[in-house]
Amino acid sequence: MNRVMKTMDGNEAAAYVSYAFTEVATIYPITPSSPMAEHVDVWSANGKKNMFGQSVKLVEMQSEAGAAGAMHGALEAGTLATSYTASQGLLLMIPTMYRMSGQLKPGVLHVSARTVGTHGFSIFGDHSDVMSCRQTGFGMLSTGSVQEVMDLSGVAHLASIKGRVPFMHFFDGFRTSHEIQKVECMDYADLERLVDQDALEAFRKSSLNPERPVQRSTVINPDAFFQSREAANPFYDRLPQIVEDYMNEINKITGRNYRLFNYYGAEDATQVIVAMGSVSGAIQETVDYLNSQGRKTGYLQVHLYRPFSIKHLLREMPSTVKQITVLDRTKEPGASGDPLYLDVCSAYIDCSDRPQILGGRYGLSSKDVTTAQMVAVFDNMNSKEPRNQFTVGINDDVTFRSLETGPELDLSSEGTVSCKFWGLGSDGTVGANKNSVKIIGDHTDMFVQAYFEYDTKKSGGITKSHLRFGKHPIRSSYYVKSANFVACHNQSYINKYDIVSDIKDGGVFLLNCTWKGEELKDNLPAQVKRQIAEKNIKLYTIDATRIAKDLGLGNRTNTVLQAAFFKLADVIPVSEAVDYMKKAIYKTYGNKGDDIVKMNYAAVDAGVEGAVRVEVPSSWANAIEEAIATTEKLPRFVEDIMIPMNSQKGDDIPVSAFRGMEDGTVPLGTSKYEKRGIATDVPVWNVDNCIQCNQCSYVCPHAAIRPFLLTEEEKSAAPEGYDTKQAVGKGLEEYSYRIQVDVLDCTGCGTCVQVCPAKQKALTLDSLESQMGQMKNWDYSMELSHKENPVDKFSVKGSQFEQPLLEFSGACAGCGETAYMKLMTQLFGDRMYLANATGCTQAWGAAAPCVPYTVNRDGHGPAWSNSLFENNAEFSLGMCLSVRQQRERLAMKLEELMNLTSDEALKSAVAEWLEKIDSKTESKEISRKLTEALIRAELSGKAAELKDYALRNREHMVKKSMWMYGGDGWAYDIGYGGLDHVLASGEDVNILIVDTEVYSNTGGQSSKATPLGAVAQFAASGKKIQKKDLGLISMAYGYVYVAQVAMGANQAQLIKALKEAEEYDGPSIIIAYAPCISHGLVNGMGTSQLESKRAVEAGYWHLYRYNPLLAEQGKNPFILDSKEPTADFEEFLMGEVRYASLKRTFPDQAKELFAAAAKKAAEKYETYRRLAQD
Repeated sequence: MNRVMKTMDGNEAAAYVSYAFTEVATIYPITPSSPMAEHVDVWSANGKKNMFGQSVKLVEMQSEAGAAGAMHGALEAGTLATSYTASQGLLLMIPTMYRMSGQLKPGVLHVSARTVGTHGFSIFGDHSDVMSCRQTGFGMLSTGSVQEVMDLSGVAHLASIKGRVPFMHFFDGFRTSHEIQKVECMDYADLERLVDQDALEAFRKSSLNPERPVQRSTVINPDAFFQSREAANPFYDRLPQIVEDYMNEINKITGRNYRLFNYYGAEDATQVIVAMGSVSGAIQETVDYLNSQGRKTGYLQVHLYRPFSIKHLLREMPSTVKQITVLDRTKEPGASGDPLYLDVCSAYIDCSDRPQILGGRYGLSSKDVTTAQMVAVFDNMNSKEPRNQFTVGINDDVTFRSLETGPELDLSSEGTVSCKFWGLGSDGTVGANKNSVKIIGDHTDMFVQAYFEYDTKKSGGITKSHLRFGKHPIRSSYYVKSANFVACHNQSYINKYDIVSDIKDGGVFLLNCTWKGEELKDNLPAQVKRQIAEKNIKLYTIDATRIAKDLGLGNRTNTVLQAAFFKLADVIPVSEAVDYMKKAIYKTYGNKGDDIVKMNYAAVDAGVEGAVRVEVPSSWANAIEEAIATTEKLPRFVEDIMIPMNSQKGDDIPVSAFRGMEDGTVPLGTSKYEKRGIATDVPVWNVDNCIQCNQCSYVCPHAAIRPFLLTEEEKSAAPEGYDTKQAVGKGLEEYSYRIQVDVLDCTGCGTCVQVCPAKQKALTLDSLESQMGQMKNWDYSMELSHKENPVDKFSVKGSQFEQPLLEFSGACAGCGETAYMKLMTQLFGDRMYLANATGCTQAWGAAAPCVPYTVNRDGHGPAWSNSLFENNAEFSLGMCLSVRQQRERLAMKLEELMNLTSDEALKSAVAEWLEKIDSKTESKEISRKLTEALIRAELSGKAAELKDYALRNREHMVKKSMWMYGGDGWAYDIGYGGLDHVLASGEDVNILIVDTEVYSNTGGQSSKATPLGAVAQFAASGKKIQKKDLGLISMAYGYVYVAQVAMGANQAQLIKALKEAEEYDGPSIIIAYAPCISHGLVNGMGTSQLESKRAVEAGYWHLYRYNPLLAEQGKNPFILDSKEPTADFEEFLMGEVRYASLKRTFPDQAKELFAAAAKKAAEKYETYRRLAQD
């Protein structure tokens, strides 16, 4: 029977199968599982039917705990319910999972297994989350490839219905969830035929219904609980057989052979690895390799992990086995072994001839797992004294548990073509490669594989695309390290990273660069030249950046480079590839007009013709590096951890490098060492046109453009070309003024250029290369003497003479969030505690190894930490209580000291400090006086002890600025309960919410902050409900300071709100409008500040302040800072893809929703206007 072949990733495969069985999907976004729910949402919005002839009813909840609760309720009422989650999200479901399993409900969770945050936070994959659930009573089914996900996802649903036990189907996050493969699709008709209709009907009829009422979940005393719990045993006893029977049915349909435990290898194997998940492909390749050399090895893959069937494991294991190594992809500190190892040990506990059983740990947080590592595992069994509880894939030079790994092996099937692409986040490289894989997978008989490697940055980070094509199924579940074709899409990478070493002898290397002829020769590093010559690599260059600009595509080079790949890699005939690319272009852009289509067609043609072959001279084989002198002494963290990680050599860092940082502590201010140089164009300052407003610095998301004041001596000593002008403004008479750009840390967004208010722009954009000379000017600027701010720092201009204590973050170019926090650090950063919710603000603010938060000349800066997504408000409250307790203890000691000492100066200093202990404006100065008085005082006895205590704890003298920070997903949804509780506490804590109106970090899913009519993930046909008004809700308390701001609309109002909020003795909340790359700004993120302005002018966003102090003075506490809207509301909406796309896909709904949104916006403004008038 011919089956449909499609190219997809593991998430889509799981979503596709689950959709057939699902009536209600209760979801909450979390990486890397969100795409499963997103597929279900889109399919449902477009009318796709499940096996019951209905579209799935999908609801997004406020948290994973909420999703599990809604799933439980749907099951209780008699519908088949499904959810999709991972990591901490899965852990939030655990209490409800116990309830669902205890009540024998046939629900299914599909889990892209992901690392649980411990000392650090990771979005990548291992089994720490699913292993935390092995005691919940859920069946647990593991799959190890995209095809297995397709084939076995249905088994979880089928067995759950028949067996009355809920199931968790899990597969490795990213390595399987995001790996693209060509797979054979299951037919819904085949799956429907396998459903036990009697069991399904029994489930429906045993559900809650007032017409056949029962009560479930009674409160049971000790006399009966134990027995009633044991009554469920038969359901678990028969479950393995149910799963095996369904696997046999799937085998009949697919022709493949699935078992509870699948054995692969020699029938008479003496050494066997036991594991589960995506490592299976690498182990199978290793088994084939070793057995071809005469060894007797095998691999036992675990599919059904719970219930753990000892009978089935022993039946599949070769009777000849002498040694077993069990590999776990999780770490359980303090345990005698990791979970799967202990299960296998228990299976053999009653066997008199049991083999030697060893345990090892591998691949945490998606650490690449190679065949060389698996060879090391088998070799360990061969050694005289095999190691138990080892690690593999790392260098553990602290506890010495790691196995030594030999050279990497290329064990892919014969004829496999391997390709690797180095790109820049958001440059389109990943999207183009996904498209290429689908073209080849869907239009040829070739098998395909694509996997994408990302660093911790947002857009603007490094991406590496690993592609394989071949005539046989591709098992190689690890990075491409021996490539037929490598492309470098960013010329700055060639001097930073080891790119060409991955190219096979005789392979092809495509470099996107502006260099030609001698310029290319001069810019290629000697090491690159040698490898190209020695390996006989075919070198091509293409100036895709110029081609894209000439065609009107801006910096979107992906189509040009994709076409060049098809021309040079020779995977399929280039003429066919061009045809497929152009059909895809027409499908994507056809409704945007012929000009857009033709522009992209031209990009394809230019890419095919644009690659130029470079003749490689034989002299390159002897190229010698020029010595680079450096005298800079780098901090240990930078030298030992940051530089290797940024050089893509993080896998080589030994465990000992993290001594002293075991708890996840890292130093501030390391981002300044990075100097990524990722911008294509950077700002150039025109000294004559500048009006010295400092707005360019104010709005810069990355603190890469700043104003500097120079004395006459500093001006005279400045480097050549360091232009200045006389500073203007009160207090600035003695200084010269300069705007300086750090071109290597600039992301090239152009926001500063757009916002410049000078009649003749004082900033323009020019190529990065043309401005490299500015780095000496930046370095000189960084060495200028400190000057006390001569301007009020609570002004737009004055704030920018303060050092930003947030610089060079990993945020997207033009980010609408970062400029807010950068400004906050300029105002309060040297005394700021910062509790940061998980999300985008954490992703760019804590992207290892570079820390963008930094310190001032006194070594003071933001004290930053993160706990979880959902508990940030509570986390911040705990900080507040701790700080207050420690300051009260210090006050108690100082009061005691004041009563003991006769030193009048000290007494006076202590008395003043105690009187003004909570003064936010005078705290720093009186704390300085107190410190000086303590140091001068000559005391003895108890007084001396108290003095020493006070000086040891002087960091608690200054009144701290307590802030919590996060996005709308946290504040409006998952963390709202905690946020509301903290507001209700009355504690003096400040809250900054950067409202992007979607879950930015997980891919742009809808939240309660998403406005009416907006398209987002989980709102494919437009949001049907209006946005939650968190500000009005908070005002209801009466004692909470509330402000709504938008930097691009009113810079002064923002500073005023921040100042008032921080000074207010009580809870304050500031909601800041933050344009996001997820919005799809038609004019690009370089206009993010303008977009904020347009939002206010159109009445889409409103500015106000609610100050309870005014009410105490008998005044109206509500101040409306927005003027009455003057711009067209729908015209504003059409400037963002999240709205404009709805008009294209669901035009009738768009018309209705946009009209409703405009009406609600007008009503909201009227509400605020009335509040301001009352």
